Amino acid sequence: MSLLFPLGLLALAAWLVPLLIHLARRHQYAPLDFAALRWLRARIRPRQRVRFDEWPLLLVRMLLLAALALLLARPVLRGGAADTHPVTVVAPGLDATALRGEDTMGDWRWLAAGFPALADAAPVSPQPLASLLRELDQRLPAGAPLTVYVPDPMPGLDGERPRLSRAVTWRPVPLAPPSARAAAVPVLQIGGDIAEGEQRVMAAIQRAWSNQPLSPARVAATAPDDGQLGVWLAAGPLPSVWQAWVQQGGSVLVGPEAAGAGWTPALRDAQGAVLLEYRPEGTGRLLRFTAALSPTDLPALREPGFPRQLLAAIVAQAAPTLAPAATQLPLRGASAPLPTPRELAPWLLALIVLLFAVERAMATSPRRGAGA
Repeated sequence: MSLLFPLGLLALAAWLVPLLIHLARRHQYAPLDFAALRWLRARIRPRQRVRFDEWPLLLVRMLLLAALALLLARPVLRGGAADTHPVTVVAPGLDATALRGEDTMGDWRWLAAGFPALADAAPVSPQPLASLLRELDQRLPAGAPLTVYVPDPMPGLDGERPRLSRAVTWRPVPLAPPSARAAAVPVLQIGGDIAEGEQRVMAAIQRAWSNQPLSPARVAATAPDDGQLGVWLAAGPLPSVWQAWVQQGGSVLVGPEAAGAGWTPALRDAQGAVLLEYRPEGTGRLLRFTAALSPTDLPALREPGFPRQLLAAIVAQAAPTLAPAATQLPLRGASAPLPTPRELAPWLLALIVLLFAVERAMATSPRRGAGA
């Protein structure tokens, strides 16, 4: 047993209270003179020893104060036999009912924040599966078997393969191939009037990206569709409809005439000269060429690798969030979880209530009044 707040034992100084009360309430005997004894020579009264009346009641009161002081010190029990029953977790998005089958007695949980029971509603928001695995490993007692069902490919990565303190039964569940998943290569959507030479450049870039022709230009009152990359190289400021689309998360390529501050280099040539800059706008961004789209003003257009470099600069290279589940099998070597201490506060509260009831019964009993 250990104490989480040892200073609580200072409350044991309250033991002086019942001791002083019992000493102060000792029975006082009044002297009574008798006629036949008044002429006897007085003798020195013998010294009286310290004697406690009703010592059982005193003992109960002191035990009650000791239990209160121990409660303030918050005792806990460490060690003992841990509950190492098997635990099975299922990543959100999987058919938990089919995976569980007829197993109604096992401890099945969602691999989500708080690790709710499988009977609860499945979380709908994306979950950081790798981080949750580390948290669950530290929550479970050392030696508890763990089975994990994850989708394949596995989402919710954080850049590092999970490392746990125990061996895990790893159960990847293949998902349907993402046949309808949108392409990562953006589709260029030109707006307004554009010079013939610039249009040829943008058509060549689109063909290099996806081998698709350039879409017809749109008027200023029509913004690009979601997932497209807007191109506004016409003279004049960006139309208000396009500006609102950018504020909501769109991206637009603009010419070098675009004014404003806060531009950050996004693409450089071999000599280090800036070819493309970007600036956040709401949840979207503007991408500005530093020169007109012609081989004379922008010599990098002649380089065969320019479309690929431009695509890499436009499409943000985010950290991978999907990976084959087999490659994410947790490693061993993490620190074993510390044993969870068991709080003794509920038992102490029950003892305090019992001692208080005994103390009240003893203090108010008729026999005590008769003896007084």
